[in-house]
Amino acid sequence: MSAPEIPQSCHVYCNDAMGRDDATALAERIRSREISITELTRAAIARAQAAQPLIHGVALANYDEAVQTASRLDTAARTAIEPLFRGIPTFIKDNTNVTGLATRQGSLAVPDVPAPHTSPFARQLLAQGFLCLGKSTLPEFGFNASTEPAHGPATRNPWNLAYSAGASSGGSAALVAAGVVPIAHANDGGGSIRIPAACCGLVGLKPTRGRLIDNEAASSLPINIISEGVVTRSVRDTASFLDQAESYYRNPKLPAIGNIEGPSGRPLRIGMVLDSINGHKTDHITRQTVEETALRLERLGHHIEPVPVPVHSAFPEDFALYWALLAFGVRTNGKKMLHPAFDKRRTDGLTNGLDRMFRRQFWRLPTALWRLKRSWHDYAHAMAGFDAVLTPVLGHTTPALGHLSPEVPFDTLFERLRQYVSFTPLANATGAPAISIPMGRTPDRLPVSVQFMGRHGGERTLLDIAYALEANHPWPQLWEINQQRFTSDDPNANDSLADTL
Repeated sequence: MSAPEIPQSCHVYCNDAMGRDDATALAERIRSREISITELTRAAIARAQAAQPLIHGVALANYDEAVQTASRLDTAARTAIEPLFRGIPTFIKDNTNVTGLATRQGSLAVPDVPAPHTSPFARQLLAQGFLCLGKSTLPEFGFNASTEPAHGPATRNPWNLAYSAGASSGGSAALVAAGVVPIAHANDGGGSIRIPAACCGLVGLKPTRGRLIDNEAASSLPINIISEGVVTRSVRDTASFLDQAESYYRNPKLPAIGNIEGPSGRPLRIGMVLDSINGHKTDHITRQTVEETALRLERLGHHIEPVPVPVHSAFPEDFALYWALLAFGVRTNGKKMLHPAFDKRRTDGLTNGLDRMFRRQFWRLPTALWRLKRSWHDYAHAMAGFDAVLTPVLGHTTPALGHLSPEVPFDTLFERLRQYVSFTPLANATGAPAISIPMGRTPDRLPVSVQFMGRHGGERTLLDIAYALEANHPWPQLWEINQQRFTSDDPNANDSLADTL
C-alpha cells in the first residue's frame, strides 16, 4: 500500500482556548480569568498532538506534567505581582536542560537520560511564568541550517511541508508558525534564531552578547558566539519577553531595553547590504525583498544607503574553522561535556565532516581566533554612523528538504551551507544584536525575511524598526490562508485541529 500523500501545508489554529492570539493576548485572558491555564494547556497539547505527525517539531513531550502544573497554578492563590507570561505554554529547545527531561542535542550519540538540573537560561525563561510542554527538535548539536536528523523524520515547514523549517531552532519555529504555541525557546550560534524565524515567517531576535544569561556551553567557548532568545509571531511578544527577562537579570554593561510598545517614529540612518562577503550573489527574490523593504523604510522617513560589509575579508573562512572547532570539541570531549555515555561513533555526516576539516586546518586557529575577536571592534567602528544595517537573512530562499540533509556528501553539503548561511554569522562573532522579520513571499508560499543588525546594546532600535514595519506591512499568518474555516458559525467546521491544505 502506498504511503499517504503529504498535504502542502499545515496549521492547527481553531476555536479552542488559544484561538489565534499571541502570547501577550493569552496572558491577559488568563489574568482576566476569561480562560484558565488548564484550558490553555490542554488546547496547546491537543494542537501539538495534531501537528506532530506532519511537522515533527516535538523532540520530547512533557504533557502529563504540564497539565498537573497547570492545575496547580489554577488553584493557587493569586498574588499582587505575578509573572507576565504566567501559564503560557511553550517548548524549550532540546539542547537546553530542564530537570527530569532528557537533553539529546538532536543526536543519537547522546544517551536518553533525564537532566539533573535546569540550565541557567531556562531558569530565566521559566521565571517569566512559561509552562514547558516539552523539548523542540534541532539538527545534531545545532550544526546544520536545516532540522533534518539522520536518525528520524525531518522537521517540516508548516507553510509548505516539502521545505525546510530552518535550524537550528527549527522545531520551535515550526511549532510557533503552525499555531501549536505562541512563543518558543531558540538559541543562536550562527543564525539559529534568525534562520528558522526567516523560513517560518516569524520574528526572531538574537540579542547582544551578554544580554541574557548564558547556558553552560556558551561560557566554555574561546569566543562566545551563542545567544539565547525566542521565536514569536508578533513583535510585541519578542519585546515583552526581553523586558521581562531583564526583571530576572539585567546586564549592567548594556543599556536597558525596557518596555517597548510600538515604533517611536524617530528617523534612522540605515545601511544596506545585498550580497555577502563570501562572493555568492543573493538570489532574485531575496534581493528584491530587501530592496522593497528599503523603499518602505524610506517612505517611513528613514535614510537608507548602501554600505560595505563591516568585516575582514577572511571572516567566512575564519568562522567556518570555528564552526569546525566546535564539532571537533564535541566528538573529542563529548563524554566530559555532555554525558559519560556519549558515543562519537553515532554522530552524523556533517559533524564528522566538520571534525575532519578542523583536523586538517587546525594550524590556522590562532590567527582565525584573533581576527574573530577583533571583529567586535571592526563592527563597532563601522556602525558608528548608522543606527542599523539592513541585509538578507539568508543567501537564497528556503530550500526543499534533502538539500541540506546530513546524508549529503560533506563537501557538497558544506558548500551549500556556505552559500545559504552567508549573512547571519557576523552578528554571532561580533556579539551584535540582529533581528529577522518576514517581509515577502515566494511563489511556493514560503516567507522571505530580512535582517536588521544593530549597534551593540541596540535592541531597542531593532524593535523600533520591527514595530514600524509590522504596522506598515503586516506579515501574513497561516490562519489567514483558511480564514473562512476558522470563523465559520458551524460548530463542526472548527473542531478539526489538523487543518491541512
